[in-house]
Amino acid sequence: MGHPYWPLFDLRLRTDRLEMRYPNDEDCVQLAELAAKGIHQPGWMPFSNPWTEAPSPQLERQALQFYWRIRASWTPDNWHCLFATLRDGEVIGTQDFFAKNFATLRGVSSGSWLGQGFHGKGFGKEQRAGMLHLAFAGLGALRADSGARDDNGPSLGVSRALGYEEDGDYFDAFGEQRVRMVRIKLTRERWEAHRKYDVEITGLEPCLELFGAAPGSGPGPGS
Repeated sequence: MGHPYWPLFDLRLRTDRLEMRYPNDEDCVQLAELAAKGIHQPGWMPFSNPWTEAPSPQLERQALQFYWRIRASWTPDNWHCLFATLRDGEVIGTQDFFAKNFATLRGVSSGSWLGQGFHGKGFGKEQRAGMLHLAFAGLGALRADSGARDDNGPSLGVSRALGYEEDGDYFDAFGEQRVRMVRIKLTRERWEAHRKYDVEITGLEPCLELFGAAPGSGPGPGS
């Protein structure tokens, strides 16, 4: 039997090597502990909010507060969906996507990270592909947006491999450093042309109302 009040707990995405699931509290603790072990090289910060610089256990507590906050503030008009990504039952990172007024705009934005020990194995591309399949095939999205520092080659490489195109730039402050950020976009047509992964979605139908997506808005969860 599925969860009667928060069906997101039953939502699953499965690719060839990965399982992605909406995290319960145990998953959230494992994500926080993984982040505390390191998710990027020391001395280089991929995030404009340098949350990974907090010492333990402050980092873990702040991570848990973030996971709980986005769960508690969810509405169909303003949601932030985060997945715990697992490889052979082990939490290795997270992929999220979020939207405002999805029912009208049909657009999503996203972010992600992996534990350092799981870099360079193609998992980042695979988890992003899982999220995109949910957005386009499951929810009927028309566009996905993201972005990265212009010196974040791995992130931009994942995006380009999945069909994203550059969509302008802007500057952001990373501490006292002025950094150029690259905007990227993926239309539904380019996603369909660049699909490379088989993705299985289960548990989506009861969640559609929470996403502001009507039943039948996409080609179908299993497509």
